[in-house]
Amino acid sequence: MKNIKQIVKENYCQIAKQNSSCCGGGSCCNGSLPDLSKIIGYTDEQITEVPDGANLGLGCGNPLALATLKPGETVLDLGSGAGFDVFLASRKVGSSGKVIGVDMTEEMIKKARKNAITGKFTNVEFKLGDIENLPVESSTIDAIISNCVINLAPNKNKVFAEAYRVLKPGGRLMISDVVLSKELPENLKGDEALLTGCVSGAILKEDYLQMIKEAGFKEVKITKEVPMFMEAYALSISFTAKKVNK
Repeated sequence: MKNIKQIVKENYCQIAKQNSSCCGGGSCCNGSLPDLSKIIGYTDEQITEVPDGANLGLGCGNPLALATLKPGETVLDLGSGAGFDVFLASRKVGSSGKVIGVDMTEEMIKKARKNAITGKFTNVEFKLGDIENLPVESSTIDAIISNCVINLAPNKNKVFAEAYRVLKPGGRLMISDVVLSKELPENLKGDEALLTGCVSGAILKEDYLQMIKEAGFKEVKITKEVPMFMEAYALSISFTAKKVNK
C-alpha cells in the first residue's frame, strides 16, 4: 500500500479539480450535494450562503451545529477542503473574528482561496499544512472544528496533541468524524477506496475517545451518533471537548 497521506492527497486533489465528490461517507452518488448536506445536518440557509464550489459533499456531520461561536473568536478548521465550514464559521465570528483553514492538499487550498475572493470573505485564511503538525502558534485558537478528516490521519494521537497545543485555555473542540464500532476484517483494512472513503483509516470509538482524553481534553461529550454506509462497522459521531483552564 502506498503512503497513506499520498493516497489521500491524490484523491482529494482529484475531488478539488472535479468540483464534486462521492465523499467520505461512501453513501454519496445517490443525490445532489444539497440533499446529501441536509441529510448530515446542514440547513438550507447554510448550504446556500457559501460560494458555489465550497461544498464538495465531504462531510459526515455538521460541526457548526455544535459550535457556540461568538463574535471576535478565532476558529481553526482541521482539513478545511474548499472552505465550506470555514465560510459558515466566519459568519458567526464576524469581522472582529477570524477563521483559519488548514489542509494538506494544494488544490484544495487554491480552491478555498478562490472561493473566499468570490464570496468576499475578509476574515478567513487558508494555510497549506498537515493537521499532525499544525502551522499555527500555540494558545491562539478559541475553537477547533473539523468534519470527517481526523480518521484520515495516520497519527491521530499527534492530531489531538496539536489541537490541544494551539487552543487557548478554555478552548473547545467541535468535531464530526468516523469511528468504528468493531474492527474491520483484514481484507478491508488495506482498501484504498475505503481509506479515502473515511472507513479503513478509522479506529474503534473507545480508542478514539481515549486519545482525546490522553491529549488532555476534558468534558468529552458525544452529541450525535449514527451508522455509516458500512453500518456493521462504521459510525459517524459528533462530539465536543474542552481544554480546561490552567
